[in-house]
Amino acid sequence: QVQLVESGGGLVQAGGSVRLSCTASGRTFSPDAMGWFRQAPGKEREFVAAIYWSGGSTYYADSVKGRFTISGDNAKNTVYLQMNSLKPEDTAVYYCAVRTRVRGWEYWGQGTQVTVSL
Repeated sequence: QVQLVESGGGLVQAGGSVRLSCTASGRTFSPDAMGWFRQAPGKEREFVAAIYWSGGSTYYADSVKGRFTISGDNAKNTVYLQMNSLKPEDTAVYYCAVRTRVRGWEYWGQGTQVTVSL
C-alpha cells in the first residue's frame, strides 16, 4: 500500500503565500506523476497542478497559473506546491495524489485545509 502525508495548510490572508508538501511512502513503486487537487465546500474536486517525473513537465489549472508553482523530488517521492498571491476563492481542502501509468490518479492523501481570508 502507498501512503501520502501532506503538510503545510492553514489560515492565510489574501495576497499571502502558503507552501504545501506531500511525501509518498510504502511499497516500492515508480509513479508517473504527482499532483495536487482541491475541493471547496459544495464543489467538486478539481485539478490544480501536476508534475511528471519523466522530463519534469508541469501542468496547471488556468485559475492558478502564474500564482502557484509545483516542484518535487523524484527520488524522495515528494512534491511541493508553492501558492502565492492567494485569493479567497483558493480556499479549499488540498489533496496530494499519485498517478500511475496503469490506473491514473490512483493514490490520494487525506487532504490539508487552506483558508484564505480577506
